[in-house]
Amino acid sequence: MDKILIIVPILLYLSAMLFIAYRVNKIKNSSESFTNEYYIGGRSMGGFVLAMTIVATYVGASSFIGGPGIAYKLGLGWVLLACIQVPTAFFTLGVLGKKLSIISRKLDAITIFDVLKARYNNNFLNILSSIMLIIFFISAIVAQFIGGARLFEAVTGLSYTTGLIIFSSVVIIYTTFGGFRAVTLTDAIQAVVMFAATIVLFFVILRHGNGMENIMMKIKEIDPNLLKPDSGGDIAKPFIMSFWILVGIGILGLPATTIRCMAFKDAKAMHNAMIIGTSLVGVLVLGMHLVGVMGRAIIPDLQEVDKIIPILALKNLYPILAGVFIGGPLAAVMSTVDSLLIISSSTLIKDLYVTYLDKNASENKIKKISMWTSFLIGLLVFILSVKPISLITWINLFALGGQEIVFFCPLILGLYWKRANATGAIASIFFGIVAYLYFEITKTKIFSLHNIVPSLVVALTAFVIFSLIGKKSDEKTIEVFFEY
Repeated sequence: MDKILIIVPILLYLSAMLFIAYRVNKIKNSSESFTNEYYIGGRSMGGFVLAMTIVATYVGASSFIGGPGIAYKLGLGWVLLACIQVPTAFFTLGVLGKKLSIISRKLDAITIFDVLKARYNNNFLNILSSIMLIIFFISAIVAQFIGGARLFEAVTGLSYTTGLIIFSSVVIIYTTFGGFRAVTLTDAIQAVVMFAATIVLFFVILRHGNGMENIMMKIKEIDPNLLKPDSGGDIAKPFIMSFWILVGIGILGLPATTIRCMAFKDAKAMHNAMIIGTSLVGVLVLGMHLVGVMGRAIIPDLQEVDKIIPILALKNLYPILAGVFIGGPLAAVMSTVDSLLIISSSTLIKDLYVTYLDKNASENKIKKISMWTSFLIGLLVFILSVKPISLITWINLFALGGQEIVFFCPLILGLYWKRANATGAIASIFFGIVAYLYFEITKTKIFSLHNIVPSLVVALTAFVIFSLIGKKSDEKTIEVFFEY
């Protein structure tokens, strides 16, 4: 009976996501421009939706499932690291929002690659960066699919495969048929669900543990290192500093959040989103990771640490409320997956197929192949997720780092440095990715830093050197990007 009470709210939640896709599909079909509507939602996002979709896209399985699991294992040191993510929305919109919005409207750009293509005018760069994006996006989506399926498994008692089928089917269907508008609207709802779930579980665990002081005293008895900033040496100080790059500055190179800077309605929406988004990320990241640490006092000997959040919910909440709560981490996973799927589709169809293979493709043809592409990418990731890999946070961080290396220099320097050119952009991607893969595969550490730091330094150095060697951008391009 308890299992049924838990499953019912989850099924209602998933049904609501599908209903939104159904309603949005009517708007998409009536739109004059399919690509504008399907891939960027007609640039109609207000401040609240913009904030919610940035937060929901960025806060995924690693923040709601894997992150609290590592916090359970390492203690408050991991909470400190996680809080570096708090200014995500503020930083992204503050640095990129206004300029990228103006330029994308001038160019009538629908994707990030439209902007890069206009800035560098180099076909090889477009194809190279597109391929890199697809590779790292698939890795990231696999991590999210595994997280969603494990959540179903832990909460409902269903098998991992059954959970994967249910979860992935819903996400693939509403993304395929609803497009960007469905993604942003469901993201907004999912962000609210995440917020409510975080608040409820935090106070329930706080009460169950007889207050924060008592919880921390129990954790100290288990292992005093869990209360130290470096977890007693388990988190190296250089690694802590590296996170300021990986989940701080480096997020400016993430296409899934950057594309949001091209889709909001006006400056007021952007400013409101900066405030709302920063506040919400603060609550979500601090709250969920603290719950992971607090869970150590409640369940001190858990082996499968990735399941700490659903287990705490099941043991401490009434079944129906537990089912509602599970919507929080489920929403986190779904909101990240849908954004990655829609960008993967736009990259393959808008930026590769239409640009290089069928420039005169009709709107109806683009519509059909776009929807089929979204579906097939989702199906491919489903197949890759059938056999789960442990420690989804590390998989997600690897994919995160790869995206940052590919897009950080070409995007940021392209927007703010007149001397940037295609030669520098290609060199930064090539040398940066080679360095990143070398460090990851050989397990090489430079001064105990996370591999994103030396790899990004290599990419930045290559960009500057080869840009100075390469040909300057023409006056028309400089006018578009720097005179407005």
